[in-house]
Amino acid sequence: MSAIEIRNVKKRYKELQALKGVNLSVEPGEFFGLLGPNGAGKTTLISILAGLARADEGHILVEGHDVVTDFQAARRALGVVPQELVFDPFFTVRETLRIQSGYYGLRRNDDWIDEVMANLDLTEKADVNTRALSGGMKRRVLVAQALVHKPPVIVLDEPTAGVDVELRQGLWKFISRLNREGHTIVLTTHYLEEAEQLCTRIAMLRRGEVVALERTSELLQRFSAMQLALRFATGVLPVELRHLEAEVGSAGARGHLLRLNSYDDVEPILAQCRAAGCTFEEIELRKADLEDVFVQVMHDPVLVEGLA
Repeated sequence: MSAIEIRNVKKRYKELQALKGVNLSVEPGEFFGLLGPNGAGKTTLISILAGLARADEGHILVEGHDVVTDFQAARRALGVVPQELVFDPFFTVRETLRIQSGYYGLRRNDDWIDEVMANLDLTEKADVNTRALSGGMKRRVLVAQALVHKPPVIVLDEPTAGVDVELRQGLWKFISRLNREGHTIVLTTHYLEEAEQLCTRIAMLRRGEVVALERTSELLQRFSAMQLALRFATGVLPVELRHLEAEVGSAGARGHLLRLNSYDDVEPILAQCRAAGCTFEEIELRKADLEDVFVQVMHDPVLVEGLA
C-alpha cells in the first residue's frame, strides 16, 4: 500500500485548469520532492490532499484512506505544514500545540510537545503568545503543529521560505530523523539544493501536469551530468553549438553554459570556438545540479516529451 496514491486528479478554477490529470504515488518511508514553478499546481494538489479543496475528478488516498470518503482517517495519517503563516493570536506556543493535540483526541501529550519544541528551538518561546513571534518563529510553530500527532505522512509546503539558515539546518536534521524512523516526507521547495540533498525521488509539475518523475540520481544523470561554462573575451558562440546551451542567455552576453554528455566533448567544443575566432576569458567544467535539471525540464519541450 502506498503512503500517498494520487489517481487522475483534475481541478479547474474558472478558466484555469490547475491540475490536468495528475497520477503519482509516494511509497512508505520515502523522502519525496514535489517541484515546479509558481502556478504549476503544487499547492492546489496539496490542498486537495489535505481536504481543503475538492478535486473535480480523480481520487487521493493517504495510507489507503480516501481524503473525501474517509476524511477523518486520512487526516489523522497526515501532517501538513502550509505555505502561508496561519496562526491563532490568542494562545501561547504550548497552548497552541495542546489544542492541536486535542483535535486528534490526544491527552497528556506534553512529553512529545516538549521534544518537538526542543528540536525546533521553540522551548524558550513555549509561554510566549504566538502573535508576538517573528515570522521565522511562527513558521516553526506551524511545523510543530503538523507533527504534534505523530502522523506517518508529513507534507512540507515551502517550510523554510523566509527563515534563517540555523532553522533550516535544525529543521532538516529533525525531519531527516523522522524519515529514518519510518515517516514518509513530501517536500515542496524553491530551494532546489535542499531537494537534491534530501529527496530520494522527485516529481516535477508544469502547468498542472507531471513532466518528470524519477529518482533524484537518475534525473541528474539523464539530463546531462556535466556542464561547460564559457566566458569569451572576444567572439560569439558558434551557431552549431547553440543547441547545447542549458539556458540561452543565462550567463550573460559573453557567457554560455553548455550541456555535455562526456568529458570527451570538451576539446571539440573548445576547438570549434577557437576556429570561430573566440578567445576565452574563463573556462569552467562542473557537474550539473538539480537546478540545472529543473531549468531544462521546464524550458525544453523535447526533454519533456521524452519523459511522457
